[in-house]
Amino acid sequence: MLDPRSEIYPTIEYRPIQPFDLEALEKIHLALFPIRYEREFFLNVVNGHGIVSWGAVDTSRSDDRRDEIIGFVTTRMIAAKDSEIEDLFRYNSSRKDLTLVYILTLGVVDSYRNLGIASSLVREVVKYAASISNCRGVYLHVISYNQPAISFYKKMLFKLVRRLPMFYYIRGQHYDSYLFVYYVNGGRSPCSPLEIVTSFVVDFRAFVKMLVAKFWSKEDHCNPRWTRCQESNTLLAPQSNKRIISGDNTRCHV
Repeated sequence: MLDPRSEIYPTIEYRPIQPFDLEALEKIHLALFPIRYEREFFLNVVNGHGIVSWGAVDTSRSDDRRDEIIGFVTTRMIAAKDSEIEDLFRYNSSRKDLTLVYILTLGVVDSYRNLGIASSLVREVVKYAASISNCRGVYLHVISYNQPAISFYKKMLFKLVRRLPMFYYIRGQHYDSYLFVYYVNGGRSPCSPLEIVTSFVVDFRAFVKMLVAKFWSKEDHCNPRWTRCQESNTLLAPQSNKRIISGDNTRCHV
């Protein structure tokens, strides 16, 4: 077998996960994750039942394992309204059919770490999400103590948007979860409380100006022209209507 850590780098290719990957997929999950997944999950992955996945293979292997997966990412499409982050899209979304891509699992076997495989797999997911016109983001959970995964997703420009207390229950113990989002197709980070208040104030000012304009329009019909002009000088100068909007290795993300 080719040593991926030698000076000769392996040739990594990416493809959809297939039914013949079942055994290898189960094996890698068992080695990498503290959570045990049921057989049904793996069957859904390899058969594409509600799950879209990508596998990484080392085609430079000289043995018959050149098509055996050494890394993977599994995802599921979720309606934004059914997700736990629906509120993050409340201020910039008027559509009800918006979707999100949720990363279920991501992993690379130990001997192929630090070769950019996990990054490439995530980029495949982001590219896939961006190709769906009504998709607004890719999101996932990371257990709070998994600092390498947290650093990895920040490096991949995911936004840390929420901490969920006691999200995981593993071996009799609760753990918090961090929720990360990568926005696509016009999705954006939620407004801060200050920005929400600022937006409300700007909209309220615009509403008041509209009422004042209507009031003076009515006055125009009953007051002399010279009175109208004199009184108009007492009005405040129009305020700016600019709305402030915020701009805004890994083993697994569990």
